[in-house]
Amino acid sequence: MIATFTALLFAHVLADFLVQTNTMVRRKTEFGFFALHIAIVFALSAAALGGAWQTALAIAGLHLIIDAIKTWGLTEARRNTLSAFLTDQGAHVLSIAAVVWVWPDAISTGLWADHVTAALPHVILITGAIVAIFAGGYAVGLLMEPYTAQIDQNKGLAQAGRMIGQLERALIFLFLMVNETAAVGFLIAAKSVLRFDTAAQGQKEGEYVIIGTLASFGWALAVGFATESLLEFAATSP
Repeated sequence: MIATFTALLFAHVLADFLVQTNTMVRRKTEFGFFALHIAIVFALSAAALGGAWQTALAIAGLHLIIDAIKTWGLTEARRNTLSAFLTDQGAHVLSIAAVVWVWPDAISTGLWADHVTAALPHVILITGAIVAIFAGGYAVGLLMEPYTAQIDQNKGLAQAGRMIGQLERALIFLFLMVNETAAVGFLIAAKSVLRFDTAAQGQKEGEYVIIGTLASFGWALAVGFATESLLEFAATSP
């Protein structure tokens, strides 16, 4: 059951955060782009399970329903909020859990049946890294969106903030996975020193940096600890 869940979760984060482009997200209200995304979900789910197409089809159908509600049931302003994002992702995870409850052994019938035990820890780590680095960037971006207009975004390099966020979340995730939690404190201190000039420019800039940094670090820590828990659960499951 845990292997099937992990495989489907891996396919989901690939489909939503790596394969899905910014263009696909912006134009998701168009049927062609929407259908393409659902087809990708089905294909990746089937591939992750090693060919269990019935389970993959169920996942794609539920994904379609959840995304359709978000895409056409909410206004654009309500869609582009952190609460909508978290609700959407929570619904996807619950749908995966529901499908796994019905087909717990789906992965054992596929092509990867003989490699599940060896591959499972690696798939969990990769899934956690994607959620920490890329999903975290999207979540933090939505959180900071209301404050972005109040800050002069033309003072630094284009996309530098996004890259810094990805790197810091990647480092935090790595530190947790190798059991070097103390290094996270050094990373916080280092960023505080490097960002001192920006924070000193004014109250708004300072508060913006603090909120974004704490949100980014908090997301990476939460995902890192969740990944560790899943690894421990997978190791002790029969």
